[in-house]
Amino acid sequence: MAKTAVVILNWNGLGFLKMFLGVVINYSIDDDTIVCVADNGSTDGSVDWIAENFSDVKLIKLDKNHGFAGGYNEALNKVDAKYFVLLNSDIEVTENWLRPLVSFMDNNPDVASCQPKILSYYNKDHFEHAGAAGCFIDKYGYPFCRGRVINKTEKDTGQYDSQVNVFWTSGACMIVKSEAWTKCGGFDTDFFAHMEEIDLCWRFQKAGYRVCFIPESIIYHVGGGTLPYSSPLKTYLNFRNSLFLLYKNLPDNKLHSIMFIRRLLDGLAAMYFLVKGSFRSVRAVWKAHMDFYRVINGLREKREVIKKIEINHNQEYVLNKSIVFEFYIKGNKTYNSLTS
Repeated sequence: MAKTAVVILNWNGLGFLKMFLGVVINYSIDDDTIVCVADNGSTDGSVDWIAENFSDVKLIKLDKNHGFAGGYNEALNKVDAKYFVLLNSDIEVTENWLRPLVSFMDNNPDVASCQPKILSYYNKDHFEHAGAAGCFIDKYGYPFCRGRVINKTEKDTGQYDSQVNVFWTSGACMIVKSEAWTKCGGFDTDFFAHMEEIDLCWRFQKAGYRVCFIPESIIYHVGGGTLPYSSPLKTYLNFRNSLFLLYKNLPDNKLHSIMFIRRLLDGLAAMYFLVKGSFRSVRAVWKAHMDFYRVINGLREKREVIKKIEINHNQEYVLNKSIVFEFYIKGNKTYNSLTS
C-alpha cells in the first residue's frame, strides 16, 4: 500500500500526457508515492503510449468514458493508498508541489481534502479559473474562488498566500483522505462532469471534516482541456449540476426558497444567451432544467442518504450574497471586495 497515489484521469488526452506526465513522475514518485493513469476508454493511443514510455506508471484501463465522476470512482476503487491526489492531465506540477499537501494532511486528521495554489499555464502570474486560491459558493450555488469571480481572474501578488478553510477544493488538483472519500461515498456519478467535487466537499463538511487551501504548493493549469469553456455541453452540465448540488445538500428550511430564486436566475441567464444569439446555450439551460425535474425523485432519496452522515449543519463557508448581483450590479469583481 502506497501512502499517496497521484491519479490522473485521461480521456483522449495524449497531447497533454506528452507535455506533462514526465514532469509529474519526476516530481512525485518516491518510496511513499505512486503515479497512476486511469484511462477512460481513450481512442487516441494514450494507453499504448504510456505503456511504451512509462513502465513505472500504474495503468488502469476503464471500459468506456465514465465521465470525470464515474471515471474517478471506478479508478480509485482499484487504488490502495491513504491519500488520493486527483490531478488533471493538463497540469504542470512544480518541484515541491506534493510535499506541502501531504504534510498538511498528516498534521490535520480532521481535514478531508486540500488543494494547492492553481495558476494559469499560459499566464503564470495570474490565477486559473478552476480553483485559483481556494473555492467557495454563494447562497444560490454559484461557485467562485479567491482569485476568480465569475470570469475575472486576478493577478497573483501573494494576496491569498494563507492557509484557510474553504468550501470546496478543485477537481483540477485535490488531495483527498481515502477514509473520508469512502465514508462520504465518493463522487456522485450522475453529475458525470463538473461540480461533483463541490458536492463531495459539501458532504465532507456535513460529516464533520474540514476542507483547506495550501499556498505552499503551486501548480499551473491549462484549463478547458477536455471541454472548452464555451462548450454548450459545459453550459448544460454546469446548470444541471448546480440544481443537483443545491437540491441534494441545502438544509430543509432553505431548500424551496433558494431553489425558486435559482430558477429565476437561470431564466435570466437564458434570456441573456438569447439576446446574444447563443441559441445552443439557451437550449442547454432548458435541457438542464428538464433533466433536473426528470430525476428529482432520485435526488430526494440522495438527500435522505446525506442526512445519515450529517453532523455539521452550519453554512459558515457559504457566502450569504449573490455573486451575480455583486459582480454585475455592484461591480465587486474580486474575492476581497465580495467579502469586505
